[in-house]
Amino acid sequence: MHIILVSDRLATAKSINLGWRHLFMGIAGFVCLVIGTSTLFSYVTVRHAAEIRMPFLQDMLRALTAAETERSKEFVRENLNAMAVKLGQMQAQMTHLDSLGERLMNMSGVMPAELRTTSPSNTGKDRRGGPLVNPSPLSSTELQDALEELSRQIETRGDLLSLIEAQMLDERVRKSMLPTTLPVTGLWNASSFGWRIDPFTGERAMHEGVDFAADPGTPVVAAAGGVVITAERHPEYGNMVEIDHGNDLTTRYAHVSKIFVKPGTLVRRGQEIAESGSTGRSTGPHLHFEVRLRGVAQNPNRFLQTAKANVTLVRR
Repeated sequence: MHIILVSDRLATAKSINLGWRHLFMGIAGFVCLVIGTSTLFSYVTVRHAAEIRMPFLQDMLRALTAAETERSKEFVRENLNAMAVKLGQMQAQMTHLDSLGERLMNMSGVMPAELRTTSPSNTGKDRRGGPLVNPSPLSSTELQDALEELSRQIETRGDLLSLIEAQMLDERVRKSMLPTTLPVTGLWNASSFGWRIDPFTGERAMHEGVDFAADPGTPVVAAAGGVVITAERHPEYGNMVEIDHGNDLTTRYAHVSKIFVKPGTLVRRGQEIAESGSTGRSTGPHLHFEVRLRGVAQNPNRFLQTAKANVTLVRR
């Protein structure tokens, strides 16, 4: 493109040559100018509209934000109240469990010595009450602290009940190993424990057991659970069974006609181990029953009184 400039103040005419390159640069500059102007106009318009011409938009946004915040707070507060109510119910159940544990200890007679001073009945921490005055909802921190305290109480009560269970089990095992079951159905104390006139020599002699009058073939049962340590013929006891019940406690069943167990046999309470008879040093069919502690004869009456009372109770 060839442009000629003519002016009255110029002595000669001037000419300018514009090529395609100059034309393209001019168009690009014009476009950039238009875009920049539009951007600036939009920014100024929005700013003024938001700050000057439309203030109600900001008020609306603030109101919506406040309402949403209030709804969130109400939701959190309702959940905290629900959790607090649940916590109160759990604490009431914990108190109920404490009462059950206390009754269980009183009924069983079992109370771990190391927990006597920390049991609910002694501490009194769970025996609370009174009128409701100026109640206020728990904060999240207070609720968290209460939950942690309840967790510690549950753990403590769990340990307490576990110890009670262990001691009750130990007591049950100990009692199950005591010879408190009648070894045979028959007249009890046909010949009692202690000094008596020996039926064979007529001399005063010690009778280290009790005799049950029983017909031949009457079932003889274990007075308690244990392990058979002797099942053999004895010159004086005749056919005899001896059972070890642990803790150095044993029982002997003598003069039987038949033996149904062998040494090493594990027997349970009330299991048939023999049949009554009149073997060995005996004047007639009966069962000679002994209880020994560390090898020393004990009065079987001390153990069999319980068995007699149970039999009487059942018959009634």
